[in-house]
Amino acid sequence: MSTRTETSYRRHPIDRIGIPKPLVWGYVGLLFFMIGDGVETSYLSKFFGTDLGFSETGAGAIITVYGVTAAIASFLGAGLLSDRWGPRRVMAIGAGIWVVFHVLMLTVAIPAESYDLVMITYGVRGFGYPMFAYGFLSWIMAVAPKDHQSKAVGWFWFAYSSGYPIIGSFLFAAAMPMIGFYPTLWLSLAMVAAGSLIVLLLLRERTGLTGLAPGRDARTELLGTFKILFEKPKLGVSLIIRLINTTPSFGMWVFMPFFVRDLGFSDGEWNTLLVIMMVTNLGALLVFGVLGDNWSGRKTCALFGGVLGALGCLLCYYLPAAAGYDFPVAALAVAVYGAGLAGYVPLPAMMITQAPDRRGQVMGVYTLGAGLSVAVGPLIGTVSYSTFGFQGLMWIYAGLLLVNAVLCLYVTSPGDGMRPEAHTVTEGSRSEEPVPGTLA
Repeated sequence: MSTRTETSYRRHPIDRIGIPKPLVWGYVGLLFFMIGDGVETSYLSKFFGTDLGFSETGAGAIITVYGVTAAIASFLGAGLLSDRWGPRRVMAIGAGIWVVFHVLMLTVAIPAESYDLVMITYGVRGFGYPMFAYGFLSWIMAVAPKDHQSKAVGWFWFAYSSGYPIIGSFLFAAAMPMIGFYPTLWLSLAMVAAGSLIVLLLLRERTGLTGLAPGRDARTELLGTFKILFEKPKLGVSLIIRLINTTPSFGMWVFMPFFVRDLGFSDGEWNTLLVIMMVTNLGALLVFGVLGDNWSGRKTCALFGGVLGALGCLLCYYLPAAAGYDFPVAALAVAVYGAGLAGYVPLPAMMITQAPDRRGQVMGVYTLGAGLSVAVGPLIGTVSYSTFGFQGLMWIYAGLLLVNAVLCLYVTSPGDGMRPEAHTVTEGSRSEEPVPGTLA
């Protein structure tokens, strides 16, 4: 059995920036997949609410159902199923679900203008992207070395956010004026198919081809993922932190288009604002990944994810409301929020620290929180928007993020204030330390 030290790992330039070299095609495939998934982001709520006549809250309800299925898939895909079947199989199943139900939505539900059929097909499609994306995240966390985990996760979110919604929004902006929104959704299918094929044909890293913990009983593992929340209280807190992390963004993407429309912004300008938000997020992801590894994960999450994120939420209402139709002012507001959204990039490594020998269950907890936010963000807006408007919605989100800032300080982060010591790892090991360079 061969071994690789941290020193040998760092000889590869791509490894040194935080991307495990054997996983490069996984990052590329994720990018393409999320481009396809992100095409719809800036306009889908308006398409459901206006073009199909389902109303603003009706659109929010459809996307809430989508979030519920995404939460279930996030929990199972990155935890239990990756442990039993392996991340590659989980990613393949997720891709298949996405493609099949997207086609059904385009060929059956939307032409019929049926609220129920759209909710069913789009809702079931929600199982697809979390299994693909978070299956790959489990692969990353099984292999990336301890002192590179925040950076490896930062690159995961870089690829994820580059596609969803940045490049996806550019694709929408280019295609929408020429062919309209419905045909553009067929382009998203092509991009998702391309990303899926890249992973299935080119990603050959061995760890992810089989179950990460194949000998464990499924029922025991499922129960253990819930029990660990009580056995390790800081993981229970981390679940809440991860849930709140992206709750405002998923709600904002549904309801902010209606707010800026009333101020005079066009669909294209809202699309550009969304791109600005997430481009800022990309740059901040890499910065906060380095801070998490070399300064303090919990302080990075609290200060930038919590406090800066809350400030960004409030600015997204108050700056445009005060300035009216003023694009640079609105761009500043969404940029501040985008930077704050990236502040939680050290969280997965913080959570692994709480139970390093139960990695699959920990990642199940992490992705459960991520998936729940897809439902909770729009749900909060659905029940509060008609009463409190966008202003009240932003105060709710800001309050949640400030609570998060306090919760983050309670969770231990690896090597707070210290550089981790070099360590030796064994290729193929899936226990205490992640294996460097074996994720795809």
